[in-house]
Amino acid sequence: QVQLVESGGGLVQAGGSLRLSCAASGRTISGYTMAWYRQAPGKQRELVARITSGGITTHADSVKGRFTISRDNAKNTVYLQMNNLKPEDTAVYRCAYDFGRYWGQGTQVTVSS
Repeated sequence: QVQLVESGGGLVQAGGSLRLSCAASGRTISGYTMAWYRQAPGKQRELVARITSGGITTHADSVKGRFTISRDNAKNTVYLQMNNLKPEDTAVYRCAYDFGRYWGQGTQVTVSS
């Protein structure tokens, strides 16, 4: 049983920044790959970034150079630093534990132009 709670979303102007957090409880995240996904209205969920237990990261081409995934195992938390936000980044962002074994409920990110 793992619970994931995202926070940090909100409304921001294009070019601004947000830092999303995904706090896990129930089990440690230390041995598992964690990821951020997003889903905009009318679109399928897409993988934004992934980080392995060893700290190896992968970022979608659409966010490379702007977003950075990281983790703090001591805090049982995963982060997504989002810089230079664009309107097309608008979506609900969700974190995933162990390749989607568990999901958070999501946090809304809205970027205005």
